[in-house]
Amino acid sequence: MSSPDLAPQDPDTPAAEAEAGDRHHRTIKTFVMRAGRTTEGQARALAELGPHFVLPFAQAPLDYAATFGRTAPVVLEIGFGMGDATAKIAQTLPDTDFIGCEVHEPGVGALLKHIGDMGLSNLRILRHDAVEVLEHMIPPASLAGVHIFFPDPWHKKRHNKRRLIQAPLVAHLTSRLAPGGYVHCATDWEPYAQQMLEVLSAEPGLVNTAETYAEKPAYRPLTKFENRGLKLGHGVWDLVFRKRA
Repeated sequence: MSSPDLAPQDPDTPAAEAEAGDRHHRTIKTFVMRAGRTTEGQARALAELGPHFVLPFAQAPLDYAATFGRTAPVVLEIGFGMGDATAKIAQTLPDTDFIGCEVHEPGVGALLKHIGDMGLSNLRILRHDAVEVLEHMIPPASLAGVHIFFPDPWHKKRHNKRRLIQAPLVAHLTSRLAPGGYVHCATDWEPYAQQMLEVLSAEPGLVNTAETYAEKPAYRPLTKFENRGLKLGHGVWDLVFRKRA
């Protein structure tokens, strides 16, 4: 779903890999641009619902109360893909407000369609890189939680540096959490789960809510892909850390 670098192709040659590495050091991104076709229904949702539910990026802190028309806990999701789980969670937790970051147009259109079909009012979208959103739009110590579900695992060892869950981003996320706020990550790639556990455990501002991996919280629904993998014996690892009071 997400990755810590803008990488339009998988570099397989030394020259391409070096170029990608240089680009990674120049600018860190939380997404990877990928091709995808926007369907007619998604395009209609973008046109009809986008003006109300897609927030413009701004270099100024969001006023959550003005954005949602109420005062409620706010959870940020980074990289919601096609938005199925995001919409279901927002429906399950109507007393919580959600902001989803995703740059992929079909995914934004799909989530907008869910918003319209399900009549959701507690969900807004930012079609922008989450690093810049965190830097400019999310006030310090303001989030009740952060969701990062199934980010791109970058399987090849030489590409592990592209993974989203790295110490600098985790420190940034922690600074935006209110005391007691949580970070919930999930992955179906065990080596990435191990890295997530190491990185999150090393952040002094966070404490693990479990001995190692957490039980899947009830609010996170099983995706079709995840359910299929579980039937085939594949594992899924959830990690839930809280910010120290």
